[in-house]
Amino acid sequence: MKKTISILGVVLLLLPIASMTTGISGTAYETPALPAAFSWRNINGTDYTTSIKDQSPAPTCEAFAICAVLETKMQYQLKERYNPDLSENHLYFYAGGSIQEGYVSIVDAANYLMEYGVPDEGCFPDPHRAFDYPFESLPGWENRTVKITGWGWVDHNISAMKQALIDHGPLIICIHFWKDFFHYFGGVYKHHEGNHAGGHVVAIVGYDDSKNCWIVKNSWGVKWGEDGWFRMSYDADMIADWYGNNTGVMYIDGVHGNLKPDAPKVHLEAPLYYHTYFFGRGIPTLLKKLSIQTAAARILGPLTVQVTAENTTTVEFLLDDVSQSIDSEAPFTWALRASPGLHTLSVKATNAHNISSLDMEDIYVVF
Repeated sequence: MKKTISILGVVLLLLPIASMTTGISGTAYETPALPAAFSWRNINGTDYTTSIKDQSPAPTCEAFAICAVLETKMQYQLKERYNPDLSENHLYFYAGGSIQEGYVSIVDAANYLMEYGVPDEGCFPDPHRAFDYPFESLPGWENRTVKITGWGWVDHNISAMKQALIDHGPLIICIHFWKDFFHYFGGVYKHHEGNHAGGHVVAIVGYDDSKNCWIVKNSWGVKWGEDGWFRMSYDADMIADWYGNNTGVMYIDGVHGNLKPDAPKVHLEAPLYYHTYFFGRGIPTLLKKLSIQTAAARILGPLTVQVTAENTTTVEFLLDDVSQSIDSEAPFTWALRASPGLHTLSVKATNAHNISSLDMEDIYVVF
C-alpha cells in the first residue's frame, strides 16, 4: 500500500536535524529528529482520542482497536472534539468475525473498511454477548459510514513506529500478553510473572522517551489500568506477527465518508450491563459465573429504565423487540414491566430527520 505524508509529517521535516546518515552512494544526507514525546492525546493542547470502551465479554478487540484509531483520525480531520462513536460490532461481524472462533482478521477488517466502511454505533449497538447471534445493522446504515482509502504495515522498530504515529495517526498493534497484564494498575508495563495468557489487539496513540514507553489505548473499560489506558515499555517484547509476512503493526489512511452523521445518540444509564439492581439501586455484579448470561443486568424488584439522548425528539422503549412506551420529553424513562427470565431491552431514538439510533442490552429479571 502506498504511504502518504500528513501535515504533521511535513512539519516534522522542519524540525532541527538530529543526525547525518550515509546513503548508498556514500553521500551524507540529513535525517530529521523525532520529538522526545508525542501523543494524539495532546496535539497542541487538544486530545483527539475518544472515550475508553469495554469490549467484554466478547473477544472483539480487533474491531475496538481499529475503531479507536478511526475515531481519533475523524476528530483530527474535522479539527473538532465531538466524540464520534463507531459500531465495533458492525465491523467485527460484517468483516467475518466470530465470537465462537474468537477473532476477526484485522486484514479482513481493513479491507472491509476500504470497500464498505463502518457506521456509527446507533446502527448496531453492542449487546455485550459472549456468543454468536443473528445480526443486522439498522436499515440505511450504508449512508452513515466512514471508510479508508488504504492501509499498510509498519516496520517493527521504534523509530519507524514513532514516525508512522506522526505521519499516519494512531497505530493498530497485535500483542502477546501474560497473566500479570490482567492485574496492571499503572506505570510502564513489562512482563514480570505469570504464564502467557493470549493475544490481544490495541491502539498505540503516542510515545514518551523519558519513560521509554508507548502510550496505548485498551478496550477493557475504565476500571482497568490507568483509567483504561496503559504504558508499554519499548522493550516489552509484546508485539506479535499473526498474519503471515507482516510486522504486527498496522496503519490506516485516507479517512472519508459521513464523519458526522445527523443521527441521534442514545445510551442506557440504567440498567447497565454487569450490574445487579435491588429495587432500583444498582451495584456491580459480584457473582458473574452463575448460570445467568454473563453480562446481563440482573433485576430484583421494580426498576425505572433511564436513557440519555442527544439530537433526539422521541425515545421508544422495546422489550424483546415489542414496543412498550414512547417518551417525547427528557428525561427519557420507562417503568420496566417484565416477567421473570431473560429479556432483551432496547431503545430507539428518532430526530426530526427520521434517523433512528438503537441501544440494546440483555437483562435478567429475577422478580
